Amino acid sequence: MSGKEIKVLGKEIKALLLKEIKLEFRHKYAFNGILLYVVATVFVSYLSFRQIVDPPAWNALFWIILLFASINAVSKSFIGESRGLMLYYYTLAGPKAILLAKIIYNSLLMVFISLICYACYSLFIGNIVQNQGLFISALVLGSIGISSVLTLISAIASKTNNNFSLMAVLSFPVLMPLLITLMKVSKMAVDGIALSVTIKYLVVLGLLDLIVLTLSYLLFPYLWRD
Repeated sequence: MSGKEIKVLGKEIKALLLKEIKLEFRHKYAFNGILLYVVATVFVSYLSFRQIVDPPAWNALFWIILLFASINAVSKSFIGESRGLMLYYYTLAGPKAILLAKIIYNSLLMVFISLICYACYSLFIGNIVQNQGLFISALVLGSIGISSVLTLISAIASKTNNNFSLMAVLSFPVLMPLLITLMKVSKMAVDGIALSVTIKYLVVLGLLDLIVLTLSYLLFPYLWRD
């Protein structure tokens, strides 16, 4: 890719990203609904358990809440847009710019929701994480990976009639390697294991994110033509 093409791609991504942000501020009910889901789920968990001191249970419940919140947040990426709007996008920008703008926006959204979820979870359930830096690093990398996977799955599911059903079926198997690694890293953070021991797992998380981004970048143009 030449320097001119990269510059054009950057301009298209910037314009599409600003469009996504403006639409989100215009339709605040979607974002507020996701936040309400996170707070309500954490509060119901608090009413059920009061306080969780067992590290595996604390860790598992946190990622269950965050996983379903991420599906609710990212599933609307392509599923919620009409075919006419897709055709309009086709005349304005290339498929790679559209996908990257969606991934960047969803990643920023997921990182913000993840931090809110972590704050609410710590407030109601309690915070037993001993290595905060490692846990937040895993949270950020995991949010980027999950949002990237779900964005691509949303694009695939938007081509069918059973959009949400297909997304649920496709997303969980694809997310399994990422979730397994995330659970392991976050469990180490809860136990307070040093970064020097867990750095290889953070590298694996980063590589998984990179693989997802690369595959999405290469495959989406073929999906977009249909």
